[in-house]
Amino acid sequence: MKKLLLFDIDGTLLTTDGASGRAFESALIDVYGTAGPIGEVSFAGKTDPQIAYELLGHTEIPRSVVKARLEDLWTRYLKHFDNELISSLVRPFPGVVECLNHVESKAGQALMGLLTGNIEPGAQRKLDASGLGFSRFQVGAFGSDSENRDELPMIAAARAKALFGEHPECETLVIVGDTPADISCGKAVGARTIAVATGVYSRSQLEECCPDFLFDSLENTDLVWDAMVR
Repeated sequence: MKKLLLFDIDGTLLTTDGASGRAFESALIDVYGTAGPIGEVSFAGKTDPQIAYELLGHTEIPRSVVKARLEDLWTRYLKHFDNELISSLVRPFPGVVECLNHVESKAGQALMGLLTGNIEPGAQRKLDASGLGFSRFQVGAFGSDSENRDELPMIAAARAKALFGEHPECETLVIVGDTPADISCGKAVGARTIAVATGVYSRSQLEECCPDFLFDSLENTDLVWDAMVR
């Protein structure tokens, strides 16, 4: 049975050099009049709805009001992000292009997908702006599907079945990410977890979360591929 390889985006495949965070802050202010304590809250490993609820949970705005206006928030966020892209450099990390190309060349052994806290159109913009391309990923689960990251692996698996007739067992799911949340969401469903220390978490911090494999980057394509499919 094919492996379903699910890649995180921010901190794993690419960096937006702060463009995404700036756009998110501007959108929050547009829609809710405040971004909450945004300078004190890390976005790493969180879904976009989770970030909004967490930031605005420090304000007097009721959660019900936050929820009711999320679609407005996403509209404003995407508009601001498009503006940020005019002057910001979104770029893949070293080794990522080669890694993804290698995975694509092994189509008989694996499906290549996404598991990210980004809302889907945000994920598309980031991948396209980086040159990696959104359309090359065959399946995905996004922050727009669930606030809870732990629910995303099985959403991706269900989509793989619907699209390709493939229904990966939990042990054939492989989660690749740069945060403890990536590791924990994989472990929650019995998936293989591959951590990469290209984000804000150090190798030692990720090691404490006991991923199945841990790399400093995705640069060693052969070793990373072996960890994915062995």
